[in-house]
Amino acid sequence: METTAAAQSEFKDGLAAGIGIAIGYVPAALTYGLLAKSAELTLAEAMSLSIFVFAGAAQYIALSLITIGTGIFEIVLTTFILNIRHFLMSTALNEKADEEPLWKKAAYAFGVTDETFSVAAMKSGTLHSSFMAGLVLISYSSWVLASGVGYLAGSAMPPVVQESMGIALYAMFIGLLVPSLKKSAKAVLLASTAAVLNCIFTYSDTLSSGWSIIVSTLIAAISIEAADQAKRKGRRE
Repeated sequence: METTAAAQSEFKDGLAAGIGIAIGYVPAALTYGLLAKSAELTLAEAMSLSIFVFAGAAQYIALSLITIGTGIFEIVLTTFILNIRHFLMSTALNEKADEEPLWKKAAYAFGVTDETFSVAAMKSGTLHSSFMAGLVLISYSSWVLASGVGYLAGSAMPPVVQESMGIALYAMFIGLLVPSLKKSAKAVLLASTAAVLNCIFTYSDTLSSGWSIIVSTLIAAISIEAADQAKRKGRRE
């Protein structure tokens, strides 16, 4: 009985901790739904992305690639590369997690996002699956429901407004990128290098649009990180 009460308390704490995330997800999910409609996805397709992927940036990237006619393999590979950081976040949380069955950890690992990771990582003490269940449930529900509302709202808009929403997708990417560029010269170099390479590959017809994005990102990330490490090593010597 005491164990059940403790689990319920942890679950309520998780719900409370996730309220801020849930509120913050609403505008982003609404925008995703609107953009999914403008990208001519069906309601089932748009909702499936939110239900089974549950990754804002990856879903926005997927919409962008779908809009330009990229193949499914390139879309999956691009979003995989984008979300590699989740392996690191899950590993870090596992260090704080209570000793529980693997299936419980796997279940709440699905709900690890940048925001839920931040909240869970700052929690004092160890992480219990009940706390993570509450944290993930309220965040996940907010994202999925708001995605559907956004899609339905997009359906009610005039066709000309729906078509113009495609511009908002690129505006959102710029909005996500600019704060990082302000804080880090390395981010500026990375973004610039990837953009230049993407233009070269695309306009020279060397690669398809999907592969151009993937290859440009990998080359830019690997080369700049290698140069940065070499520079640091030189300073130490």
